[in-house]
Amino acid sequence: MTTESGVFCPRCGSPVDPEQAAASERGLCTDCYLEDFELVDAPDTVEVTVCARCGAVKRGEKWVDVGARDLTDVAIEEATAAVSVHREAEDVSWTVEPEQIDRNTIVLHATFTGVVRGRELTVERPIRVAIGRGTCRRCGRIAGNSYASIVQVRASGRRPREAEADRAVELAHEITTEMAEGGDREAFVTEVNDSGHGPNIKLSTTKLGRRVATKLREEFGGSISDSETLVTEDGDGNEVYRVTYAVRLPAFRPGDVITVPEATGPVLVQGVRGNLKGVELGSGEPFETAFDDGRVPDAQLVGNREDAAETTVVSVLDEHAVQVLDPETAETRTVPRPSYFDADATTVSVIRIDGDLYVLPDNE
Repeated sequence: MTTESGVFCPRCGSPVDPEQAAASERGLCTDCYLEDFELVDAPDTVEVTVCARCGAVKRGEKWVDVGARDLTDVAIEEATAAVSVHREAEDVSWTVEPEQIDRNTIVLHATFTGVVRGRELTVERPIRVAIGRGTCRRCGRIAGNSYASIVQVRASGRRPREAEADRAVELAHEITTEMAEGGDREAFVTEVNDSGHGPNIKLSTTKLGRRVATKLREEFGGSISDSETLVTEDGDGNEVYRVTYAVRLPAFRPGDVITVPEATGPVLVQGVRGNLKGVELGSGEPFETAFDDGRVPDAQLVGNREDAAETTVVSVLDEHAVQVLDPETAETRTVPRPSYFDADATTVSVIRIDGDLYVLPDNE
């Protein structure tokens, strides 16, 4: 028997297309080639270790958050990673029917299809997934109340206000979530407690503590100091330190009304980053002075924008004075006219300081 090319299958003697013969290691025809062909290499059993607390999967020496909804998802994902497909197969796909045998065993009845040398092949394989339980390093540290840094939130000459303390804790959780979603499995808030002078936030890493402290300073102003305490040594003999970040908020916050010796009257605080910035309520002139460790020498807190009340403008007397209704007595009062006063306004917000009324600027 002869062919134009003179190429024959060494196993069955059938003529072989020269291109197929060249593609096959032994020059086999398609039928003989497919007799030994393994479409997929799938293990009989896949062993998976899952963290009993968070559901992370251990891969080698690392724990990986897989975001699986249940153990069946974990089984399918880990089995998929263990399956390899022959490099000559094309258009390979597979379907799976999971069977829960018991709490720790899932059998995946898998059906693989692919095209080899123009022929469609179908292979059925059961893959047993054995699920073991463990505790990842992160959950172990959480359970052990482990922490590497403390952020202490304090304020100059006062206790942090409730809104500031709440925001500090909220910010710590926001940054922790952001870092965890970015792949940092070591980021978590260990504990929050009230020291009586402000919240203490215990955090899992020094990196996390530094980010929280920096963000607090960016949002509230103030200063940061840090100190290290030797805790232990790691397995390699390296010293392990715990870092305390003391965040000291400024003495005043935007919205506070203060008296300052160098100002002619009460000052509404508008900014506390860097220097203290505000506006004099009597004249409307801008005011700025330096902080000294978050304080302004001889300044006193006398009110806050939250104490203001809306009232009616009765008349504009001249460029220096207007008349308004006293929100408490409904009597007509003459008050200073600051430069920011709108002559067309029918109502304004006023604040009472030492019995006198002052017009506040719009709350921008």
